[in-house]
Amino acid sequence: VGQHNCGFWRSKSLLDAARLTPSFNSWHRKKHQDSQALWKHEAVQKYLETLNKEYQQVSHLLNADSINDFEQRALRRRCADLSPIAAAFQEIKEAEREVQELEAMCRELDSRDEKQVLELALEEKETLDKNINMLCRKLFQLLVPKEKYDRSHVILEVTAGRTTGGDICQQFTKEMFEMYQNYADYKRWTFDIVNYTPAEIGGLHHAAAHISGDDVYRHLKYEGGTHRVQRIPETGLSSRMQRIHTGTMSVIVLPQPEEVDVKVDPKDLRIDTFRAKGAGGQHVNKTDSAVRIVHLPTGLAVECQQERSQQMNKEIALRTLRAKLYQQIIEKQLNREQSARKLQLGTRAQSERIRTYNFTQDRVTDHRISYDARNIKEILSGKEALDKLINRLLEFAETEAVTEYLENLQALEEGGR
Repeated sequence: VGQHNCGFWRSKSLLDAARLTPSFNSWHRKKHQDSQALWKHEAVQKYLETLNKEYQQVSHLLNADSINDFEQRALRRRCADLSPIAAAFQEIKEAEREVQELEAMCRELDSRDEKQVLELALEEKETLDKNINMLCRKLFQLLVPKEKYDRSHVILEVTAGRTTGGDICQQFTKEMFEMYQNYADYKRWTFDIVNYTPAEIGGLHHAAAHISGDDVYRHLKYEGGTHRVQRIPETGLSSRMQRIHTGTMSVIVLPQPEEVDVKVDPKDLRIDTFRAKGAGGQHVNKTDSAVRIVHLPTGLAVECQQERSQQMNKEIALRTLRAKLYQQIIEKQLNREQSARKLQLGTRAQSERIRTYNFTQDRVTDHRISYDARNIKEILSGKEALDKLINRLLEFAETEAVTEYLENLQALEEGGR
């Protein structure tokens, strides 16, 4: 796996080490493949066996007296990369052996007197299966390269769509914004409202918030897009017609790295002040503390009415504007990187309808992974049910990324023959 060449150690190509089977090209992936299903694939097993063998050989080479300091440093770096993968690989193998032993024991426990022991064995097997799936996901998280902005804070914006009357969209937008606010609290993130424009009938036209904490962008990056609602309205103009109405709202999630180095020429800005709207104390509608900044070359506009001080609102708005300009740079990079992806999950295409909330059927459907979740109220509460849905998306994206990576390896291998 490694070889000496004039005193220089280098990793041997994975394409030389693993012969990937062509079965990946014919693997039908219309339905969601969980981590455990991907783990059992032959090409994945060969690839992981190769990495595990490389880890053992690198560990052995580290103990050799014949290598120099430069080679030792290279080996240590490679060993550090492979160690957690090899450990997770061995854990899964051990758990699978335990499952096989339990299955063998269950086949022998078929008499009535052993029914209780059989039930305990089946419970233990179920626990082991869950653990294996968790370990598989952990393993694939190690294999998939981390996205550059996963650990970043975010600017989250919600905007009501337009239908006849409009109140169904505005009410839904308010519920969605509150859902993300509750989710931030559930994840122990900080949720600072930057802008809040309420609608006349208790809904919400537009709002933005800065969310900071651990891995915020990683969890929210697939929330960006068009969310559709189907319900019989309870209040507002639309409630007079007792039929199912359909409305939409959009979510935009912008990563905001701690240092956003985007230069903005003051000459390119138009700055307007106006009176704040909504809840916020006595200063609301009495002072022109709210700020709107328009970036003339791009037409980008941001507003902030979070603080009582006009100057503080201006600073927050400028920071948000820089984040949006920075996002344009990110978008170009992401589009280049993901141009060959089949799934198109995470392209940040804001016009794409990503999820439907059907109140009459009490069902939430994520169209990207064909996944249905029940109990809309639980999801809109922004706690465990939403976290489960978001994690399902993350797991799907991880398994797709591993699959694509192995397909690319196979293509390179076949091209080099």
